[in-house]
Amino acid sequence: MDEETLAIFQAEADSLVESLEAGLLALQDRPGDRALIDQVFRDLHTLKGTGGMFGFTELAGFVHGFESAFESLRSGASLATPSLVAVSLKAHDHIVALLAGEAPQGAETLLAELAAAVSGAVGPDAEPKQDLWEEDLPVLNAPSMAAPPVPPPTQPMPAAAEPVTPQAHPAAPSVQAAAVAAQPATPVARSEGVSAPAGGLIRIAASRLDEMMDRVGELVIAEARLAEIAAQSGLPALVSVTEDIQRLATGMRDAAMSIRMTPLSSITGRFRRLVHDLSAQLGKPIDLAIVGEETELDKTVVEQLAEPLMHLIRNAADHGFEDAETRVRLSKPATGRLTLTARHSGTEVLIELADDGKGLDAARIRAKAIERGLLAPNAEIAPADLLRLIFAPGFSTAEKLTEVSGRGVGMDVVRRTVTDLRGRIDLSSEPGQGTRVTLRLPLTLAIIDGLLVEVGGERFIIPLAAVEEIVELADRTAGSEGSSRLLNIRGRLVPYQALRDLLATPGDPGPFQKVVIVTAGESRMGLVVDRIIGSNQTVIKQLSPLHSGLKTFSGATILGDGSVALILEISGFSVPAKIAFPTESRRAEVPA
Repeated sequence: MDEETLAIFQAEADSLVESLEAGLLALQDRPGDRALIDQVFRDLHTLKGTGGMFGFTELAGFVHGFESAFESLRSGASLATPSLVAVSLKAHDHIVALLAGEAPQGAETLLAELAAAVSGAVGPDAEPKQDLWEEDLPVLNAPSMAAPPVPPPTQPMPAAAEPVTPQAHPAAPSVQAAAVAAQPATPVARSEGVSAPAGGLIRIAASRLDEMMDRVGELVIAEARLAEIAAQSGLPALVSVTEDIQRLATGMRDAAMSIRMTPLSSITGRFRRLVHDLSAQLGKPIDLAIVGEETELDKTVVEQLAEPLMHLIRNAADHGFEDAETRVRLSKPATGRLTLTARHSGTEVLIELADDGKGLDAARIRAKAIERGLLAPNAEIAPADLLRLIFAPGFSTAEKLTEVSGRGVGMDVVRRTVTDLRGRIDLSSEPGQGTRVTLRLPLTLAIIDGLLVEVGGERFIIPLAAVEEIVELADRTAGSEGSSRLLNIRGRLVPYQALRDLLATPGDPGPFQKVVIVTAGESRMGLVVDRIIGSNQTVIKQLSPLHSGLKTFSGATILGDGSVALILEISGFSVPAKIAFPTESRRAEVPA
């Protein structure tokens, strides 16, 4: 078996065990859901068949015993009790270890525990069923599975592994076909009866997708350069061709961007398992609710989010929640509530993790900060800034070290990862009510639509998704001297500032200043610019590590004339506390 074939099997097996784990966890809440039981059985059945064909005989033998337990559930002879689900999750971990090439011990013990859990959960229909070991491979051609593609004729077929049984081997499909056919639907899609896209699915290497995105980015830059040349030449034929290229480049960009976007649900399955294990390990009943799993982000952002969110969940479970007895005594539900929410907000994606635990102990954080030299004993610090000290490297208020947390490493990892993704963290907590951590992340790290503006002869990009509207500034002297003014837009007052003051740009303002009304999260403000140049397809280029601390800019881009324009990070701007509330004569008016 060559490396490419093995990689195909490993990818499909990983998808199967992920679906298996999600199904087992869902059975805890819906033990009588026949669709879930069928899903788990199909995952096991397919994994056993493909594992045997690829020569993973130890894996196939173990999964066969695992599958027998779920055949009892499928027939109604047994029930999906919590004890059966718990031992099934342990068996799932054993499968993961086998797929990783490890040699875990205790397979017989696990199978015995499964048998005992099944026998102790007798259902209404307890008639014996035939052993399905001889039906493994033909099931891969069942109607519920995707039709296996025919391998290219130029690629030699790898030799099949030792047949599981002589009866099953003649009906076995090719190993590559079996691997592709093994791909399961998502647990939610199966339980709700949602079918896969009619065109089927294809698996490609992430490196190829990144390379394609880089090429599209360079194409967008070249297209902008061509548009500049066409505009200067004035040749009708060249302008016409340039418009066609612009249209095609925009379509290609949108298609490439849609491929890069990945729903958050691709990583939330591991969070459910983590909460399940932490609840048992800490002896604290915890319920995890996930809202907005369908929210899509750039695949690079999603991939790097998994570890930080797991750190936050561990901290909430270990430090945030009280034990059940304490919660009842405080008139709280015995089961702690942990809510993960994702939603779009302009050019950002907001991911919030909120718990209803005891909240952060501000006094203890202050004492620990003073002890570690992060804060002077008599220093005055805003409550929000005090709470943010928990993100300092090595900071921990834990009284004792546990297997879950206490080393002060996790929150530093969270902060560093979010910063590297050009995001930021908001933290709020109320004693006795819980803690909320909000990650504000860019929607994509590749290409965005931008508004090109000019201030003091320099050009800047404002993300177009953050722009609400553009209005003329009637009072040209407003917003000077570092203070904010208020703009009356159809009866609503919006604070605004001159961008040249925020960026310390020299020179005098232009004669016809414009105000760009932008939103960042829940905030709304205006930025005064000298000139609006127009919209621009912006290929984001990362700033150097030396400029990573700048909160005002999220990157740079190359314009059509070859010059560089900085991309403004709207969330990095805020209206100062000192807002000048003008009199009627000083208030800028915008007609309705």
